[in-house]
Amino acid sequence: MKKASIICTLALAAATVAMAQQNKPAAPAPKPAAPAPAAAAPADADPVIISANGMSIRKSEFEGAVKTLPPEYQQFAMGPGKKQFAEDYLRMKLLAAQGTKEGLQNDPDVVRQLELMRANLIATAELKKIEKSIVISDADVKAYYDANKKDYEQVHARHILIAPKGSQAAPPAKAGQKELTDAEAKAKAEEIRTKLVAGGDFALLAKSESNDTGSGEQGGDLGSFGHGQMVPEFEAAAFAAKPGEITPVVKTQFGYHVIKVESHDYTPLEQVRPAIEKTVRQKKMQETLEGMKTSAAATYDEVYFAAPKPPSSAAKQDAEPAPKPATPPPAKKKP
Repeated sequence: MKKASIICTLALAAATVAMAQQNKPAAPAPKPAAPAPAAAAPADADPVIISANGMSIRKSEFEGAVKTLPPEYQQFAMGPGKKQFAEDYLRMKLLAAQGTKEGLQNDPDVVRQLELMRANLIATAELKKIEKSIVISDADVKAYYDANKKDYEQVHARHILIAPKGSQAAPPAKAGQKELTDAEAKAKAEEIRTKLVAGGDFALLAKSESNDTGSGEQGGDLGSFGHGQMVPEFEAAAFAAKPGEITPVVKTQFGYHVIKVESHDYTPLEQVRPAIEKTVRQKKMQETLEGMKTSAAATYDEVYFAAPKPPSSAAKQDAEPAPKPATPPPAKKKP
């Protein structure tokens, strides 16, 4: 969806909110505003920036409307899209004013929708208030980190990949060079593993033999990685191995791997603290909302909310028209 369309849609949605204010029971006429004290802000501190049909829109009102947009659109609406948003906002105000003159704020459907939007706005404000009141302590963060420590486990490993013909990791065929079958690739990987177990230099063999040329140039070094970052077969073997251990040959979609685990460690708590705080906050929010629902002791009309019965076979036959017979192919013309 284009930004302009989104802004227009949001502006029109804001119109119904504005109309909700107009739909409130009539209040006593406000008293004339008292004269501004001598120390009041300059008259141009909040200038009128749009005028139309006797309507005036001040800077504060316009910028307040911009702040109701999602954060990702506010910068656009106050930058290159400022004039366009102003046109959308004015159109919304003009439509609302005309609709109010015509009494549309008293239309039953409009009244219902405005009341629903009003309730939703208040509920959203209350939700934000609850969220701000939630305190996440260091103990909360530490407890979550310890309970989910496996998620933060990392392995530092090296590997040598031997890719058979057809693998997306297989190197381009060179003149006079034979491409490996699957069985030949596996046999070569097993041979390399035997050399490594006997004391061969992993880095040198990775540079000369690995079809993963990127890590091969680094002696097969993959750096540290966590769960979910490697294909399942590779991950399972790497996390199961002890530091210094060379795994059995592992087959993945890329070919055959010989893996050496350098170390096991964990992402430091401070690096993941923001993500943990967000998760714990969401969990506490959910618990608060669940508690609110439970304490409300709500009852539901079980008849009205009963699951719909599956249609009978007879009803299905009535609902589904019989398929039309296939149209015969046109007769071929004789030469």
